[in-house]
Amino acid sequence: MESRLNAFEQPVGAPVPGWNGAQAPGPAPLAGRYCRIERVDVERHAEDLYEAYRLAADGRDWTYLAVGPFDSLAAYQEHLTRAAASADPLHHTVIDTATGKAVGTLALMRIDRPNGVIEVGHVTYSPRLKRTRIATEAMFLLMREVFETLGYRRFEWKCDSLNEPSRSAALRYGFSFEGIFRQALVYRGRNRDTAWFSIIDGEWPALRESYTRWLDAGNFDAQGQQVERLADLIAKTRTAA
Repeated sequence: MESRLNAFEQPVGAPVPGWNGAQAPGPAPLAGRYCRIERVDVERHAEDLYEAYRLAADGRDWTYLAVGPFDSLAAYQEHLTRAAASADPLHHTVIDTATGKAVGTLALMRIDRPNGVIEVGHVTYSPRLKRTRIATEAMFLLMREVFETLGYRRFEWKCDSLNEPSRSAALRYGFSFEGIFRQALVYRGRNRDTAWFSIIDGEWPALRESYTRWLDAGNFDAQGQQVERLADLIAKTRTAA
């Protein structure tokens, strides 16, 4: 990070000219080629989501979340009602545009408008969403909204340091690992050391190019298999820069 010297010959951070803070996330849906992201709505989304989560063979997807799994639709509806009422975290549903079904949820949270920092969290993908183009496009749509529309400087991803799938996903999506915050939380009666990842606004243009190339229909063969991996495209753009 660039630094300069002040009148006392002390190093200080680079100026941020014209900075007036970022905007609050708005209510408008985010539309992509494969999915749509919209605010959680219990009446429209709960049954689809509960059905999608029940496709999992066991409860391991909930191990590193503070809630779930849910043993009835009523219990899940209660959870989703609380989520829908929250302003931060601000929970969103991922809709598969091919089927019109809700297939997962995620949230924008720890919304710090004065400093331009925001986090994606509560990422809860069903088997219908995992390892699909929709999963990647959903993250792309959030990033684009955060950096290009709302004007944030920093986009964060945090997870239990023992949650290897989440840590791998963060790196695949282009987040940079920043370190471990020891004994950061207590949840489910156990300790959580938290792994921190981030993307900053200066990195977004190259990431945007990589995501656009990966999501292009030409990057998938007749069987729907990817031709180039997102991680490889990101690595190429970073090397070029």
